[in-house]
Order: sequence, then structure tokens, then C-alpha cells
Amino acid sequence: MRRISHWIDGSVVDGTSGRTAPVFNPATGEQQAAVDLASVEEVDRAVAAARAAQPAWGATALSRRSEVMFHLRELVEGNRKEIAALLTAEHGKVEADALGEVARGLENVEFACGIPHLLKGGHSEQASNGVDVWSIRQPIGVVAAITPFNFPAMVPLWMLANALACGNAVVLKPSEKDPSASLLLADLLRQAGLPDGCCNVLQGDKVAVDRLLTHPDVDAVSFVGSTPIARYVYETGTAHGKRVQALGGAKNHMIVLPDAELDLAADSAVSAAYGSAGERCMAVSVVVAVGAVADALVDAIAERIPTLTVGAGSDAGSDMGPLITGEHRDRVAGYVGAGESAGATVVVDGRAAEVPG
Repeated sequence: MRRISHWIDGSVVDGTSGRTAPVFNPATGEQQAAVDLASVEEVDRAVAAARAAQPAWGATALSRRSEVMFHLRELVEGNRKEIAALLTAEHGKVEADALGEVARGLENVEFACGIPHLLKGGHSEQASNGVDVWSIRQPIGVVAAITPFNFPAMVPLWMLANALACGNAVVLKPSEKDPSASLLLADLLRQAGLPDGCCNVLQGDKVAVDRLLTHPDVDAVSFVGSTPIARYVYETGTAHGKRVQALGGAKNHMIVLPDAELDLAADSAVSAAYGSAGERCMAVSVVVAVGAVADALVDAIAERIPTLTVGAGSDAGSDMGPLITGEHRDRVAGYVGAGESAGATVVVDGRAAEVPG
């Protein structure tokens, strides 16, 4: 069984907690790897490595930090197919979605390449009589990045690139459901010239998260995930004196007015609902049809859904891959059943769909 471990102080480090979690092939439900789950002691080791490395990195010239980001950009670009393959293998999204995710990650790295300009301060003379005002921007210190399963490359790249470019050191805790991309990104940062200890990856679960949220040497936390966990992360982190950004889940509504272009609206609804199997923050889960457009819109959507090819993300002809786990699949099927029980008409029902292979 393939083992997925941590990245601490510049190299892969095997877990010592004795705890692991399964990493499944979403298309078949079979376990394909085991990921180590960090203990409190392993969290402390990663944070200590980040704390030791941060002062020198924070004092590094902006031109050098920017140079590392430029190198990272080229390395991610050169390895985009390998990164996308990891996303497909562990998350399940089809190749087009996976490559699109890498492209969004690259946009964040490219943004961070402009850090010398972005970190400029300000100076206002005579803000009051005899008072001048300066503003300066300095690194926070050690940042914990806790990222979700649905974008295992893009969200880490967004957090890593910007936090590192600003002179911070990072401890990344990716989702244990699809952890491999995080290790590849850490290695690409090493190749880009980032000093050891500035980027650390901890595989883990609630034990690791709780320790990061309360660790005295973690100065800030960035989180993306469900709303209940976002609330918990924010409340716990801020209670321990940390700067926290906690982004929770969204419920996106698409409103179609009576004068809408029907074909465009139907195409957009299908793309937004079924792309990446609906496992993304901008997925449309509710379409509100206003007035007379309703029946025609339902018919147009129902006509398009059967044309989607459902299959393994690695299959070239697949338009929609699997949900990441069997539990996720059952939960979504349960929503359809709940709607039907409440009196809704199920126009297209994929619960019993047979997928070759």
C-alpha cells in the first residue's frame, strides 16, 4: 500500500503517530494509499521548523522572494499535467477540470510574483499639524494553511504563494482525502529555491487542526471548508490571539428571468451544476426560474443532462467524474430522495445510473 507522509524542513518525513487514513480511488471506491495522520508532537516539529526558518526568509530581499515565485511559476507550468493527474486520481475530477484548477493556481502564483509592488507602504506628510504618518507592511510570522478536498492544488497555491512571498513561513494541512498534490507542491517550492523550513506539509485530521489553532508559535490561520468548521476555526484561532481568515461553504443561486436567452441559461446551469461533480465553491445548487420561463428551462436542462458522459475522471470521454467518496455520493443521492419525498417532481434521476467499469 502506497504511503503518503509529511514534508518537514525540506524533505519527506514518515509519520510516527501510528495513525493513518485511507485514500480512495473515487471512481472505484478502492483504497489506493494510506496517509499518515500527524500527532501533536509532529505538529510541534513542523511549527518549530517554520519558526526557525521564518526570520531569515522574512529578511530576504523582495527581489529574491519574487524570484522564487517566478521559478515556482515555471515549475508548476512545466508539471501541470503531473499535478492534474494527481487531482484526478485522488479527487476524481476529469482532466479538463483538473487542468483548469492548475491554471487557477498559476494565476495566484503570478499574482505573488508582483510582491515588490504589492508590499509598498505609504507616507503622508502633515496628516495633522506637525504629524507625519507612515504605513509599512511586514511578515506576520508562521501561517497555518488548512485547505479543502475540492481544490487540492489551487487553494494551497493561493495560500502558499502569497504567504511565502510576503515573507512568512507556512505549515500546510491539506485534506486527508487527496493529500498527494501538497507534497508535489512542496517539492516544487524546494526546487524553486525556497529555503528549507519555510514550507511544511502536515497530513492530518482534527488532532493536527486543533494543535495548529492553539499553538503559541502560529501567528495566523487561513482556512477554506464547510461553514460549521469555518466558524470553529475562526472562534478557536482568534481566541488564541491569531489572525484568522475562515471561508465557509456557499449556497449559490442562479436566477433566470423570463427574457433570458434559454439555450445560454440551460448550458450555464448544466455546466455550473455538474462541472467537477458539483464539488466546488461556485457550483450552482439552486436555479430560480422566474415566471413563464420555468417549464421551458426545466425541459432544456432535462434535455442536456443525459448527454453528459459520467465516468472515471481518467477516462478521456468523461464529462463528469465521481464524487470523492461513497459517503458523498450517498449524501447527494439523499438530497434527491428528500426532494421527492417532499413532493418535488424528479425530472432526471441519476441515482440508478450504471457507469461502465
